[in-house]
Amino acid sequence: MEVEPVTVTTPRPLRRAVMTQAWRELTFLHWPVEPDRVAGLLPPGTAPDTLDGTTYVGLVPFRMRQVWRVPYLGTFPETNVRLYSVDGHGRRGVVFRSLDASRLLPVLVARLGVRLPYIWSSMRIDYEGDVVTYVTHRRRDGPSSRVRVLPGAPIAEPSELEHFLTARWGLHVSWHGRTLYVPNEHPPWPLHRSELLDLGDGLLVAAGAPRPAEPPVSVLWSPGVPVRFGLPLTR
Repeated sequence: MEVEPVTVTTPRPLRRAVMTQAWRELTFLHWPVEPDRVAGLLPPGTAPDTLDGTTYVGLVPFRMRQVWRVPYLGTFPETNVRLYSVDGHGRRGVVFRSLDASRLLPVLVARLGVRLPYIWSSMRIDYEGDVVTYVTHRRRDGPSSRVRVLPGAPIAEPSELEHFLTARWGLHVSWHGRTLYVPNEHPPWPLHRSELLDLGDGLLVAAGAPRPAEPPVSVLWSPGVPVRFGLPLTR
């Protein structure tokens, strides 16, 4: 199997978008993990995508904007725990282990319609000057997360690892016994290296990922991008 290269724009431009949204005010935190440790968490027909023999688990809080182009119901904070996948056609993607969001209706639609593991949670994004704080509390005494970062200067040329972790043009999801690949496209990420000021997180372990023993190896922030999604692919 030949795995597609990592590219800053999609290798599969969409003919038609079935959904549009925007991802804004994102922080990307990533930890290395042995592929065998997370292989069983991925959908059938996919394997951990690796860079130099290592795969990664990501914690990504951000603000979702205008899902279905609806200003209120379609705009909310979200935090996802994600892994990195590749399928038998060499398509690179992500697998979401959990997606916490603060709007109930989008959570229900995504769980029932696309079978994504959305969870209705209490969330907020706070600003103190340039410092950004993301707070997530799952309802009914579930795990919580608090991420506090100081975004830095823009990155003129992202590293190989930074491209690998952010340039993802689809997601793999289990759907009634099949694994679907849902493609997306967006402009190249405007990335900033950032300083992690504080982290208290229970979402990674709750999603089945290993408990981090060290600080993240990559801390990035982005003002965000507009995103278009295409029809799911089964082959």
